[in-house]
Amino acid sequence: MHLRKAKLMFFWVRYPSSAVLKMYFPDIKFNKNNTAQLVKWFSNFREFYYIQMEKYARQAVSEGVKNAEDIHVSADSEIYRVLNLHYNRNNHIEVPPNFRFVVEQTLREFFKAIQSGKDTEQSWKKSIYKIISRLDDPVPEYFKSPNFLEQLE
Repeated sequence: MHLRKAKLMFFWVRYPSSAVLKMYFPDIKFNKNNTAQLVKWFSNFREFYYIQMEKYARQAVSEGVKNAEDIHVSADSEIYRVLNLHYNRNNHIEVPPNFRFVVEQTLREFFKAIQSGKDTEQSWKKSIYKIISRLDDPVPEYFKSPNFLEQLE
């Protein structure tokens, strides 16, 4: 249940602090181990997210897209559907509108880096991670409810 809740939170926050995690999981008595587990989950969520971004950005480059601004993500886009299926498998929630913007921005950043050859440098993704971390949004208050997921069933 906590994993499903954390996956849904990813639509708003990709880089949650431990303080944010403690606020949104009030039923957990936090210690070093379970805090590390939650942080690890978000790390895994980001890894999947960024692998998808790189894949679709490389595809855009190979298809001859010239400008990052020509890359658009809609609710019907394949990448959007793949991400929604991964984080929101049973469509428990309506994806927040800003997530589409975040996906589009991430995809454009990967595209620009690949197109300019920065992907040959060691740590080339770090600058993208910094940009994307600034796009986190507040998680809705209703996520704080201990029986949040039961309300979705």
